Amino acid sequence: MPATALAGEQVLEFKLVTKPMDLKVTEVANVEGQTVMSGKMFGVAFFKDGRVAVKDFVHSADLIKGSGPIYGYSTYTFDDGSSITARYAGAIKDGRAKGEYTILSGTGAYANATGTGGFESAQAGFKGAGLYDGRFIVKTP
Repeated sequence: MPATALAGEQVLEFKLVTKPMDLKVTEVANVEGQTVMSGKMFGVAFFKDGRVAVKDFVHSADLIKGSGPIYGYSTYTFDDGSSITARYAGAIKDGRAKGEYTILSGTGAYANATGTGGFESAQAGFKGAGLYDGRFIVKTP
């Protein structure tokens, strides 16, 4: 069933688990501890309202000794087919990631969406995956 666009502003809070799928990490020659990485990643977001969305995204980072800027592009797709596409920019510092979202577009219930948001890494005991707290402030016409 197609989703109906929701006019107005919504705050969507979620927990996000991510995992690299095809991530390339390159050590920079002659710069101790400097790495550049980019590639595809995947995640699952669990929203406070009970909905679940898959997140397909491309991620880039320029890190020295594990700290530095990150950015990428994410599409969150809900089970009704609606989606939110956002660019993110932030940084990793002392092993913690924090950043901001700028919503670029949406489909279905989020058709022509704009807005902002943010994310911050959360403590997790598992290896090879990341856990984040996230939030979108979605504006739809």
